[in-house]
Amino acid sequence: MAIKLKVSIAPAVILAVLKKKIDNKEIDTWEYDEDGDFTHSASQWKNKAWFTPICKDDILEFGILGRKETKMTMMEYSVYHGRFSEMLLNYFSNYIVSFELTTPYTSNIDTDEIE
Repeated sequence: MAIKLKVSIAPAVILAVLKKKIDNKEIDTWEYDEDGDFTHSASQWKNKAWFTPICKDDILEFGILGRKETKMTMMEYSVYHGRFSEMLLNYFSNYIVSFELTTPYTSNIDTDEIE
């Protein structure tokens, strides 16, 4: 359950620039918390899930975290992955060598709505 980017510069640099763009309101659809996890800033989607960043070698990975009290819906999973991917491609495509979206780990997703 992740977005995985192979990047041509240090992943920590991309992460720092992403946070700076959010701080400067260049990116206003995402925000990050004191743990460094990203959530959608639109009221409809805010705090429905979070992406937690992991930097390793030339990989920047964003693992999705759901709320403790409820399963994430497939719509929430899809919106978060789609919109976060769109933002990453829009601002960092010059540094992305490859881009991978993994499929959801079904025990954390409400699969009753998938028929």
